[in-house]
Amino acid sequence: MYPSKLTGTYTIDPDHSRFGFVARHAMVTKVRGSFPIEEATAHLDAANPGASSVHVILRASGVDTGNPQRDAHLRTGDFLDAEGHPYITFTSTAVKHTGANGFEVTGRLTIRGVTREITIPIDYSGTAIDAQGLTRVGFEGATVINRKDYGVSFNAVLETGGVMISEQITVEFDLSAVKAA
Repeated sequence: MYPSKLTGTYTIDPDHSRFGFVARHAMVTKVRGSFPIEEATAHLDAANPGASSVHVILRASGVDTGNPQRDAHLRTGDFLDAEGHPYITFTSTAVKHTGANGFEVTGRLTIRGVTREITIPIDYSGTAIDAQGLTRVGFEGATVINRKDYGVSFNAVLETGGVMISEQITVEFDLSAVKAA
């Protein structure tokens, strides 16, 4: 559990955080990507973790897999429909302390205008005072979602069997959050 002095409001630092995903491609390899943070805040309550909360807005048009052609396709209606649905959002509805440095954050994930409740196991990875004297906390976690639950159903059948893109997508993050003064 995090120390009581960490109770407060935090802004997630986009330069030192990553919201990403992993999808299996052609059933033989993994493709990783990430989204830029538009806005992300958290409130930590050390005495009552259930009173903690997080809200994240990611820019769908900024999807980056390191391949501009693939990224352009991911922005289309085949996948994210970034023009019609420019943001991916997550808003917590419950936080539960699960022991030691572990937590479960339950909330509403919205992709392509479809909202589903998910629970993400997360780990508190530590606290530091940075070079500017600001308090930083770190969290990391991952969960698996089915992309079809969010209306992302594009695929191609492979000649050798199987499909081009897995339905199961791992959503992962590493966060550095800065405490408000």
